[in-house]
Amino acid sequence: MGLTSASTGAKVLKHCGLNIEKETQRDKIVALAGNPNVGKSTVFNSLTGLNQHTGNWPGKTVVNAQGKYRHKGNNFIMVDIPGTYSLMANSTEEEIARDFICFGEPDAVVVVADATCLERNLNLVLQTMEITDKVILCVNLMDEAKKKKININLNLLASRLGIPVVGTNARSGEGLDQLMDLVTSLTNGSFVTKPLRITYTDEIENAASLIEPEVSEALQECVSSRWVAYKLLDGDESILQSLKTYLGYDLMQNEKILQKVAKARDLLDASGIPLDQFRDLIVTEIIKTCENISNETITFEEKKYAERDRKIDKILTSKLTGIPIMIVLLFCVFWITISGANVPSSLLATGLFSLEKPISNFFLWVSAPEWLRSIFVDGIYRTLAWVISVMLPPMAIFFPLFTLLEDLGYLPRIAFNLDNFFRKACAHGKQALTMCMGFGCNAAGIIGCRIIDSPRERLIAIITNNFVPCNGRFPTLIAIITTFLAGTMGGLFQSITSTLILTGVIVLGVTMTVLISKLLSKTILKGVPSSFNLELPPYRRPQIGRVIVRSIFDRTLFVLGRAVIVAAPAGLIIWILANIHVGDLSLLAHCAGFLDPFARLLGLDGYILMAFILGFPANEIVIPIIIMSYMATGTLTDLENLSDLHALFVSHGWTWLTAVCTMLFSLMHWPCGTTCLTIKKETQSLKWTLISFAIPTMTGIVVCLIVANIARLFRLV
Repeated sequence: MGLTSASTGAKVLKHCGLNIEKETQRDKIVALAGNPNVGKSTVFNSLTGLNQHTGNWPGKTVVNAQGKYRHKGNNFIMVDIPGTYSLMANSTEEEIARDFICFGEPDAVVVVADATCLERNLNLVLQTMEITDKVILCVNLMDEAKKKKININLNLLASRLGIPVVGTNARSGEGLDQLMDLVTSLTNGSFVTKPLRITYTDEIENAASLIEPEVSEALQECVSSRWVAYKLLDGDESILQSLKTYLGYDLMQNEKILQKVAKARDLLDASGIPLDQFRDLIVTEIIKTCENISNETITFEEKKYAERDRKIDKILTSKLTGIPIMIVLLFCVFWITISGANVPSSLLATGLFSLEKPISNFFLWVSAPEWLRSIFVDGIYRTLAWVISVMLPPMAIFFPLFTLLEDLGYLPRIAFNLDNFFRKACAHGKQALTMCMGFGCNAAGIIGCRIIDSPRERLIAIITNNFVPCNGRFPTLIAIITTFLAGTMGGLFQSITSTLILTGVIVLGVTMTVLISKLLSKTILKGVPSSFNLELPPYRRPQIGRVIVRSIFDRTLFVLGRAVIVAAPAGLIIWILANIHVGDLSLLAHCAGFLDPFARLLGLDGYILMAFILGFPANEIVIPIIIMSYMATGTLTDLENLSDLHALFVSHGWTWLTAVCTMLFSLMHWPCGTTCLTIKKETQSLKWTLISFAIPTMTGIVVCLIVANIARLFRLV
């Protein structure tokens, strides 16, 4: 069976989920490859700007991104493939990156490398060159290398590799024009590469030469026959599946190839190279080649160029100081968030609620019925005003701070510090990163679980992500802490005490994450923790402007928009329950009365539990619903200050135990509606969605039962 290259491209792109439609035949597809943390996405964003979109690779929980770029009259479609350390297909990301380079027929592959650790990055470059000749090396972060006095001879590097090489600083845009000049030359055929071919041992070369002619005849140069021969000797089943998926050809059905592979393996065995050692020899030769090229092309003016980073890491990742510093940084982030959000939140609430009268007057002007005005103004609009005024200021502060730590390179250090705890829980170290994402939004944290390769460990991370409070639960926690637990203090002491308690709550959430992960790994998700490479990137000076823009537009407004969408119908439901009466009581009061006996066992009351149920679409509206229920106004009501809120709660029987149990239940109850939908989408399973809903809920119930009954047993209330 023979194949032609022209028959494969469209099919592959469809399989890859890119749905790339060239506007003209001149459009060229450029793949951007590279290790994580080398600035690949910065190159992509700098070139494509806002002219980009993202999606999921079909059947894979990995995001792809593509964007358009025009350079000197040439149209390019840039594809940001997953960041990987190699193309050995040890993970989903590696398999996707390999398949797109191998079968997607890109007109050029730009491999982005970090100038400060080029030797390690050359591993991916050499592997890419084995698959395709259309490779360009983009040595990024040249400014960082200059600061560390690392000199790279780019011309000599290009000569040794046999491909174009360009140095860039993607953050400032320096070198990107030269990069696209090289891409243009390569794609229009005016530049022909002569990639370096690694020569392995005589035994391996002789074995591969037996297979290569048969592979070449079968695949008719659709794929590098030499590279496929190595993969067949390695016993790489994933490449066989990809060949079958993308080219419709099963090499294992070819008797000649099977015979040649068997004979070649016999030769290797006779030479003392068993199958389990073959890949090690391949990797060793690649690494040796990387070292040789680096020694020739890279010079260090200071031998201890990374000494500063190592000194910092000795403190930030130390067993003794790593965790305490992490908690202190967490405290600082929350203190700035709490203190800084008060004034803008108050101003925003005043502004939004001041619009109620003009909106009400509009309904009167059009002679709308009172019930219709009340639904839209007292129900939907007031709910939205609460969500926006309470949620926007903290997010606008928290997300930039979080992004700042990300840009500095600190988040991988958090994963490093917590890796030992998650490994002991038979979970994945990367779960620490997905947990951090959950602070902003649990739905975002669920999506972040895609970085975990193991399906078992990914499920553990998804199920337990809800134990860290999202930005929607912060208002409830902060209101309770400042009203009851730190309300007797004033000024600076109140904010510091509130932040200390909130930090303690977060630490409790992290502890519960580890404990429940351990429980899951020993019961319904048994297994051994997988190993992974966690690269600690160099510390970098963040670009404040880019951090603010990215965090506001990509995170804050995105999460806020989603909250507004789910809060609007929630406001309608709340209004209906509060304003329709059966006898002397509203439906809301009847529901609260029904729930009250069970809620009392948990240290709550019926109205509090009802508020959590009605707050399923958006956690931000839990406290407003409680206020509305207690005041029996039928609408969400704004209070003047925290003293009024404290008095309202006390008048309805709140004690310190009520406050603590409400806070604990807020920390450990079911995920919000948006998060549940995200879990369903990510797991493609209603069963795991229900389990993700049930486990934190049961945990919250059990913890509140224990705390409430211990307090009553010892008569602490």
